[in-house]
Amino acid sequence: MTVKVINRETFLPDIVSQCRQISTNENCPYGLKDLRDVATEYVLSASFPTTRDEEWRFTNLSPLLEIPFAVAENNQVDISLADITLPVNAKDDVPLRLVFVNGNYAPQLSTVPSSELPTLALEFYAGNLTNAPALYHARIRACLSKNEHTEVFSALNVAGLVDTAVVFVPANKAIDNPIHLLFVTVAGATPTMSQPHCLVIAEPGSSVTLVEDYVTLGNISTFTNAVTDIVVGENAAVNHIRIQREGGKAFHIGKSAISQSRNSRYTCHAISLGAKISRHNLDVSQGGEATETTLNGLTLIGGEQLADTHSLIGFNHPHGTSRQLHKCIIDDKAHAVFNGKVFVPKLAQLTDAGQLSRNLLLSPKARVDTKPQLEITADNVKCSHGATVSQLEDDEIFYLQSRGLDEDMSRNLLINAFAAEILNQLPVAAVREMLACIVASRT
Repeated sequence: MTVKVINRETFLPDIVSQCRQISTNENCPYGLKDLRDVATEYVLSASFPTTRDEEWRFTNLSPLLEIPFAVAENNQVDISLADITLPVNAKDDVPLRLVFVNGNYAPQLSTVPSSELPTLALEFYAGNLTNAPALYHARIRACLSKNEHTEVFSALNVAGLVDTAVVFVPANKAIDNPIHLLFVTVAGATPTMSQPHCLVIAEPGSSVTLVEDYVTLGNISTFTNAVTDIVVGENAAVNHIRIQREGGKAFHIGKSAISQSRNSRYTCHAISLGAKISRHNLDVSQGGEATETTLNGLTLIGGEQLADTHSLIGFNHPHGTSRQLHKCIIDDKAHAVFNGKVFVPKLAQLTDAGQLSRNLLLSPKARVDTKPQLEITADNVKCSHGATVSQLEDDEIFYLQSRGLDEDMSRNLLINAFAAEILNQLPVAAVREMLACIVASRT
């Protein structure tokens, strides 16, 4: 039996080699081969991140190198949605659901526009890249071509691009029903790697709510390397819920790249619950005046989990605003990381930006590294940032006990209240209820 040797030098070339075998010219949608080639070049010239790199100094990816992952091929995997708790399933939140299994579109599990959703615009499209109407090909290609590869894992995703979830909202149309984008990584007989990709285009004056959801099935190690591109047109509004709830043997690295136009509004609620090691890079670029960005985050981890969130808001024009609140609840020997950057160059006068990181440690061995970061060269701005790290206060627990609650109930009530500040802002009731139950079950 031959033992496959994995190290920092061979990991990326091996994944790229597997991607080349799967991503052939025949299965490349309308001429995206050049995008894959550029991304492949970048990956092969890059190095695997280590804790010596500033952006990764708190996140050790060495456990990823210990597992020989096989990139999932485009074949049908037999699963049932009955095996998954669905966050968008209530009668008052009739969903439009797109399901991707190991990065590949599963039409038999998806809910496509029908008479059940009569309010949808005729020009609206939700599906996969391969089946997208020819009318949108040029627009989709233009959005995908904007990607500048500055990070190795997002480039690796594009290097293996075969299919993509696509949501196209036409100008001046409001999609009232939440769109559930479910990405399932199914472990095979050996460790499996999937690379889902998602593209959302909200044309000027439109509005849409997205629920981007990552889960795993099976007890074998998995690696999900996900990329989501969201383009928010002028005066458009996008409400984005991102839920990462993968299994205990999963590795998850995700990139969300947001491009906002003038007068647009983007809100992200990023919830991180699962995976052995997870990382979410959230980059927002404000490309016009009077642009509004709201970022809410909640990380809930225990055991020996590691969850890393890196965010970047780039202001490029005057009168931009942003609000960011990121909360972490850390138990046992878990480790949370938060690095939130806000860049305000000289052109971005009259910017109003606020950022706060709040962290709750439930165990003496729980750890958090938090770094709110402002870089400002404009001279007429209103910007603030802050960070707190605390434990449950004995006085608060004693007060609740004096009102008839036992110690466990008191602790749970305080933890749930800490998380509720984020969960109560979720725009989909069914998602709020599901996540509240998850938080309550872990306290």
